[in-house]
Formats: sequence, structure tokens, C-alpha cells
Amino acid sequence: MKFLAILALYSSPAALAFSSVKCNSPSSQSALHASRRDFLATSTASMLALPSVVNAAAAVQDSLGIDEFLRTGVDGGGNMGVSSQAGKSRPQTGVVFRDGTDVLQSKKGDVSAEILVGTKADPKSVLISFTAPYKLETGSVYDVECRDQKTGDGAFLAVTEKTDGKSLEDLDSSFFMKRLFDPTGRFSFYGPPTDVKVKKSTMVDGNRLLEVSFSNLSQSTNAEIPRTALVVATIPKGTDNAVMLVASANANRWKKGANEASKTIVDSFSAIPSPKSSMKLRAKDRTNGASIDF
Repeated sequence: MKFLAILALYSSPAALAFSSVKCNSPSSQSALHASRRDFLATSTASMLALPSVVNAAAAVQDSLGIDEFLRTGVDGGGNMGVSSQAGKSRPQTGVVFRDGTDVLQSKKGDVSAEILVGTKADPKSVLISFTAPYKLETGSVYDVECRDQKTGDGAFLAVTEKTDGKSLEDLDSSFFMKRLFDPTGRFSFYGPPTDVKVKKSTMVDGNRLLEVSFSNLSQSTNAEIPRTALVVATIPKGTDNAVMLVASANANRWKKGANEASKTIVDSFSAIPSPKSSMKLRAKDRTNGASIDF
């Protein structure tokens, strides 16, 4: 900012005229004083106009950083500050936080949160936990998500629609995919991904485990980026929604060990009913009163 201000001062027409005046005679001295007045007047005007130039530059930086952010989760323009997050809509993962609670992560990577499932008329509180080696993201575009900012590997929480009393075994794989690959879902910043394939679907320790491959379209290069995800789903006792943890990485990293890291993450996942309390269950309003997606 200071550099731009100095540059504006020394590149103004008055500055150039001021620097060309010599002081060897009385007439030159008079010219010098006149040039100094012109210089100060013009420079002041340049300084007043400078913020609009700087703001325009920041807007360009934000627009250039959006593509990289959506593809990898990393904001190429810097940390995810207020300016960087402006204009980015929060994906719909189905996650609704209980009012008065926050998502927490310990130094060891243990993540915990309390969410609500069900309906506004009959909400159920669920405690979720898992362990991830990635940093917990806290920007406005995230619900419960941990990411490796360098590689794009990550894990996030999602909640399905009502299961209508069906068990995990009876639910078709497409039921889980609907939430993940919906046009407003976490993997659909550019629209629904292509080549979505459920490679495996099994029951493990009472949970549904799915391995999914798909491709995301890069807006900047129009190239498809293959990615693989491991999904674990469970229906907490007394509820009618499946709670999912999704761990994923690009296909190249998946083959080089990211698959094992993802398996460790989903194996640590737990979603159980919260202890009963006399306190009323309310959804946390994250929309400044506009609406609550619950």
C-alpha cells in the first residue's frame, strides 16, 4: 500500500514537472514555488483516488484465486480471510450445528462436533468425532472439514436425507451419492462431477463403507481431474438420517498412500446420540437470520 502511494506521488504529472525545475536564478526560484504548489495539489488528488485502484487489484486477485480454491481447497491468493471468502457459497452438506456449540480439534487431530438431524419439529442431537492429520478449516464456506492445504487431501462430514426407516444395508448406493454429488454438494463447485463410479460397497462393523471414483472439471484448464473418496456412513440410534464422513484425494496421491490415510480417518469415525438434556434443541443460525437449512 505504501509502495503504491509513493509510486502515485512520483509518477504524477506535477512530480515530473517539479523534478525538471532548476534553482540557478530568481526566475527559476519562482517557477520552483509554482511547480511545488501544482505538485502538492495533484499529488493529493492522486492519493485520494488510490484506494479505488488498490481495491480493484484486490478484486482481481480474488477472482483469479477462486478457480484454484474450488479445485483444491487452497486459496492461491493467500489465507482464507474475509476478502478471499467473499462470493463463495457454502456447499450444502446437510450438516446443521446445535446452537451454542462449536467444532473443535485437538493438537492430536481429534475432531468433535454436535449436530442436529431429523426435522425442526423433532430434532435429534448427535455427537460426531473422528481423527484427521489435516488442519480443521474454519472459514464460512466450511461445515466440518479438515484439509491439507498443500495437497488438497481432506475429509468432511455430510448428512443424508431421511432414510424412511430403511437400514444401511437396504439403501442403494445412489442414496448416499445424491448428497455428495448434488449440484450444491461439496464436490460440485463446477457442477456435478463426471464419471462417478461406486467401486466398492460393503458393510463393516455395522457401518456402510463405499469407495467412489469421479472427476472434477477444472474451470481454468477444462481438464478433468480424477479423484477417489472413501465414504463411511452410519445411522445413529433413534434417528432416521445417515451421517457420513468422506475422505478423499486426487487419483495420483491415492495410489501413493493417500488411500491408507483415508482409511485410517474413516475408521476413527463415530456418530452417536448425544446424552439427554433438559435444554431445548435449537439449530445454530449461520445465515444472520435469513434462514436455517434444517
